[in-house]
Amino acid sequence: MGRIADTLIVAGTTTSGCVRATVLDAFSYNFRVALIEECVFDRMQVSHKINMFDMNLKYADVVSLQDSVEYINSLPHDLFGIAQPLEQVRV
Repeated sequence: MGRIADTLIVAGTTTSGCVRATVLDAFSYNFRVALIEECVFDRMQVSHKINMFDMNLKYADVVSLQDSVEYINSLPHDLFGIAQPLEQVRV
């Protein structure tokens, strides 16, 4: 049996719309959610900041890009049964 994902790492646009909806859906399905701070944005800075603050309090862990890259690089290369090792993710 293959491995089942338990965590979702989120990046995208728009923080107050699609990103928030994705985070809330993932949280509702009992995924752990990490929201990469440097990889999301909104048209208005105030909407972005308020939504990031709110999601960090309730639904997700806001994490840095560097921490996310280190986490991904620390995963076993054969985690998903890929025959050849993947190259390291770089920032």
